[in-house]
Amino acid sequence: MIKDIMRDELFLQMKSLPATKEDKGIADDLLDTLKANAMQCVGMAANMIGVQKCIIAFLNKESGQYEVMLNPVIIKTSGIAYRVMEGCLSLAGEREAKRYPQIKVQYYDTDMKLKIKSYKGFTAQIIQHEIDHCNGILI
Repeated sequence: MIKDIMRDELFLQMKSLPATKEDKGIADDLLDTLKANAMQCVGMAANMIGVQKCIIAFLNKESGQYEVMLNPVIIKTSGIAYRVMEGCLSLAGEREAKRYPQIKVQYYDTDMKLKIKSYKGFTAQIIQHEIDHCNGILI
């Protein structure tokens, strides 16, 4: 189900709670909302739809497929960190952020199977932005 976008910065700055298998419906709603906003958004975290759970959804720019991660954690960064201006569907304007060109992420899929996967380029940037959301960090 497509949800409204949360714009309350105080809410968005609260750290998300760990996701569980029972949160699959939230992941589905998040993905539906991301797809509905595809013209202006490439990634979302659950707090952007008003749910304080550590779930992200994003468009993998390399594969062209949407992906969902529960409880993602960056376990390795590679390359020289760079500064970039980013926008966010929940926030007005653009803000500066520090990102790494390559990351390795540990997460659970919607069946709660543990996964580890590496990402690079713009997809890595999207994931870092969404994990920041889970940690209550606004760009």
